[in-house]
Amino acid sequence: MAMSNTLQHEVETLRREIRRHDELYYQQAKPEISDQQYDALLRKLTDLESAHPELVTPDSPTQRVGGKPLQSFASVRHAMAMISIDNTYSEGEVREFDQRVRKLLDAESDHSVYSYVCEPKIDGVSLSLRYENGILIQASTRGDGETGDDVTQNARTIHDIPLRLHDPKSTGRDGDFPATIPPVLEVRGETFLTRQQFVVINQRQEAMGEEAYANPRNTAAGTLKLLDPRTVAERKLRFLPHGQGVVEGFAFSTYLQWLQYLKAVGFPVSEYIAPAKDISAVLEFIRHFDSVRKNLPYDTDGVVVKLDSLAQRRQLGTTSRAPRWCIAFKYQPEQAETQLARVVFQVGKTGTITPVAEFEPPVFISGTQVYRASLHNFDEIARKDIRLHDRVIVQKAGEVIPYVVGMVAARRPADAVIIEPPATCPSCKAPVTRDGGFVRCGNLACPAQREERILFFGARDQMDIENLGPAVVQQLMARGLVAAIPDLYRLKLEDVASLERMGEKSAANLIAAIAESKSRGLERLLGGLGILHVGVRTAEDIAEHFSSVQALAEASVADFQNVEGVGEVVAKSMHRFLHEQGGMELLRELELLGVKTTPARIRQTGGPLAGKTVVVTGKLQRYARHEIKALIESLGGKAGESVSKNTTLVVAGEDAGSKLEKARKLGVEVIDEAEFLKRIGAADK
Repeated sequence: MAMSNTLQHEVETLRREIRRHDELYYQQAKPEISDQQYDALLRKLTDLESAHPELVTPDSPTQRVGGKPLQSFASVRHAMAMISIDNTYSEGEVREFDQRVRKLLDAESDHSVYSYVCEPKIDGVSLSLRYENGILIQASTRGDGETGDDVTQNARTIHDIPLRLHDPKSTGRDGDFPATIPPVLEVRGETFLTRQQFVVINQRQEAMGEEAYANPRNTAAGTLKLLDPRTVAERKLRFLPHGQGVVEGFAFSTYLQWLQYLKAVGFPVSEYIAPAKDISAVLEFIRHFDSVRKNLPYDTDGVVVKLDSLAQRRQLGTTSRAPRWCIAFKYQPEQAETQLARVVFQVGKTGTITPVAEFEPPVFISGTQVYRASLHNFDEIARKDIRLHDRVIVQKAGEVIPYVVGMVAARRPADAVIIEPPATCPSCKAPVTRDGGFVRCGNLACPAQREERILFFGARDQMDIENLGPAVVQQLMARGLVAAIPDLYRLKLEDVASLERMGEKSAANLIAAIAESKSRGLERLLGGLGILHVGVRTAEDIAEHFSSVQALAEASVADFQNVEGVGEVVAKSMHRFLHEQGGMELLRELELLGVKTTPARIRQTGGPLAGKTVVVTGKLQRYARHEIKALIESLGGKAGESVSKNTTLVVAGEDAGSKLEKARKLGVEVIDEAEFLKRIGAADK
């Protein structure tokens, strides 16, 4: 029994320490330990809990990684309705709101002293978190305001959401708030994606041959409703509180007091929330924040103005659809109207046919000329009722990615034509298949797919064939020298030298680069074939698991699902590619041409970088990008793509960019190439 008590004490001590470091990292941006030290703490806790599963609790830091996939989401009836907020785009209407507040407060009391709080209106998804005795027991979406979906398992993966509320007395923060945890406490807030993370997610989508997402808000909403919490964890959602649900055991007096308390118990609170003594101060904040919001890491489309006093909020109450004590001022997005002159169908490397709008005239939005924008898929076109020749409104998601907001109904021309999905592939004329809102060409011999596949195959993160650009590939295909990927390895020097703007030296360099690519290994080869849903990391995991073409040929869908991180969708896609789309024949042909079809590297369990995540930024003198990645993993380390709290070390070469800045901000150790070589014992080689 004494040993059990000692073990439980050790586990609880580890949990408290990890939670403290989580708060320092996520809420205060003041880490005290390195990522390696943090990972060691988490690994120790994980090992103890694995050995003693009876000690695992729902609030343990180990429970953030995401559990098994769900079958569906249960419905949750909110203890207090989550109603929407009235919007306005006019400063005049904000003043009218203030006049209504003053009038109602005068009618309810002998005085009308009141003040406001202004906060960013984050473009995300509302979430309600219910804590009982300090433990997160439920997270639910807004739904229809009365009933939402239970997304607790997904919410647990969001580091901004405490699994257990901190003891306010232990934080050292002073404030006029309770020094205890109420028995029931509901926190309302916004779940969102940062702009940077949205770009990362879209890069992964494109690497897997999937359609890019339209905007961070819709992507956050879709992520929160994914049935696999492990995927949710990978997407790194964020959360900021903005409201209060049911609270038992303590009556907060003001909204600012409520926010102070939330900060004390472990929530992040936006630094841009500001008190405003009167409506003039409110309008001043709105004008000032318009310039600030463009530099925030997340999308905001306005400012929410709220009464600070919770008692005065109760006096004003709500209408049938919105509170009387708050209003959202929304900024006018920068938009432009133009004509949808044409819709072209682009065929991607996996056969997905994407409708793309072309505008006449082009429009100037957020600093650039916009000539075209993806319409994403045919369900989206139908939902917005967009037709050819319509007058359309164009804006940019996150002020970066142009998209069509919708059509101008009052200006629809008589010759507007419904946009129909193509019945055949625009490139090869083969019949297409419909997959929801998407249309796909299944012909692997399709010229458009072949060109995209060849370009993708030779790209830096795949087989890394230098100088194999679009102009070269187009010429090779036009002259009949290359019709498919294997033909690259049949090219002769005189074939390449005969191309336009290709001298003998450049031709020799390209032939040498193609020959060099043969040694990249099975992981890079699988990643370069453009298999639907299979990105770089998944290809590496599959190659490491099976190790040979023969093993891949014998693998069933279930066998692919046994690979860590591979689900049913990826497993079916991999199996279909090999056995229905000619993938096995392609791999065997490449093998006969001398392309390496076994893993180029086997990750070591030991070595000087064992257990470390190393990110390289900038240009190194001794190693190319793929070489340094292979070296890191051959020495037992993991080659990271981006800097995070899990990064152990950053190696900075010449012209290091934003990764270096982020590493310094997070307190990650940064060394130069010489020091890195010294640490791995290669300084004198």
